[in-house]
Amino acid sequence: MPTNRRATDEGEQPARVTHTDLESAILRDTPSLSGAELARTAEISTEQAKRLWRALGFPEHADDVVAYLPSDARAISTLLGVMAQGVLDDDMAVNMTRALGQTMARLAEWEVTALVQRVEQLHEAGAADEAGGVPGSRVGSALQLVEDLSEPFEELLIYAWRRHLAAAAARIEALAADDEDLHTVELTVGFADIVGFTALSNTLTEERIGDLVELFEMRCADVVAAQRGRVIKSIGDSVLFVNDDPLRAYDTAEGIINVIGRDPRMPDVRVGLASGSVVLRLGDVFGPPVNMAARLTNVARRNRIITDEATSRLLPADQFETRRMAARPVRGFGIVEPVAVRRH
Repeated sequence: MPTNRRATDEGEQPARVTHTDLESAILRDTPSLSGAELARTAEISTEQAKRLWRALGFPEHADDVVAYLPSDARAISTLLGVMAQGVLDDDMAVNMTRALGQTMARLAEWEVTALVQRVEQLHEAGAADEAGGVPGSRVGSALQLVEDLSEPFEELLIYAWRRHLAAAAARIEALAADDEDLHTVELTVGFADIVGFTALSNTLTEERIGDLVELFEMRCADVVAAQRGRVIKSIGDSVLFVNDDPLRAYDTAEGIINVIGRDPRMPDVRVGLASGSVVLRLGDVFGPPVNMAARLTNVARRNRIITDEATSRLLPADQFETRRMAARPVRGFGIVEPVAVRRH
């Protein structure tokens, strides 16, 4: 963000980070604290304040630059209060703050990108800005949208967080009941990948690429949720998901092929499945099955499901036909015999 300095009769004023009207409307405030003042208000050192600020995903400023809001100090104080009670130690607090920052950053980018189209619609319709801007301007339309959406979306955000928190806690509770390691679990991991995305993207407009990726992610997420699985991450042309039931994982893979690869308006897709022990950490999963599922998509034919041997053994033999494919080198695993699987 831009900074400016103002010279007055009393001398040079501190550099100040300026906010646009839209930023101020969203934050409901303007910067009034320097980094040093933020630290003093929160009663911590400037280095501690900077560490937490970086963990949230924001760039730090020089100590004398007015760039922070009173609400920033309150947020840091709240976190420090939890730490003081012994609920979280310093490292865990920073890790959770970083996870929160990364999640909110992606959500914010996603939300703004989605709302741009609505802002354009309001602008074209000549929507008047009731917040003091120019009637019918894009900024005015955006300000009106912020005013209309802020409170209901914040309520939805908290509601969704609690529901997902309850679901995650239930999974951990089930592991504890079975005396399992709370950080390691047996899962089937799926990796769905658009075929030839790089070449395809070179033939499409930027808008069409964005629409394609959004539709791919949305349809995959719907199928995963319907089968009681979880999307771990989306990486443009691919989606990583998990399920504790290998049969449901297969149904997820089959569903993704049906809604993506079988749709003549969409590109073909390949899906790899691998099962085994994975490590759960900060909302992500790690371990050989994750890597294997990704590698298998390089072997799978278009709109086909390919699995490792472990997954093929877990599927009911009376429902599935399995066929071992030719052994081949798979990066990181040596020589592997993938298994093509389909229902009878």
